[in-house]
Amino acid sequence: MKLITRFTSFLQECKRVFTITKKPSKTEFIAIVKVTGIGIALIGLLGFIITILFQMIL
Repeated sequence: MKLITRFTSFLQECKRVFTITKKPSKTEFIAIVKVTGIGIALIGLLGFIITILFQMIL
């Protein structure tokens, strides 16, 4: 019984989340893409710099 109540509670929470969420506007989507791209580029640059430093040390 406890499993069934947990499952129904989970389904109710999923329904609540889906009713609250909305599709982003074009400007919001472009801002999200820019921020994500900058973050990926910075992490890649940091990894590249670390790799170069280790190659110079060893």
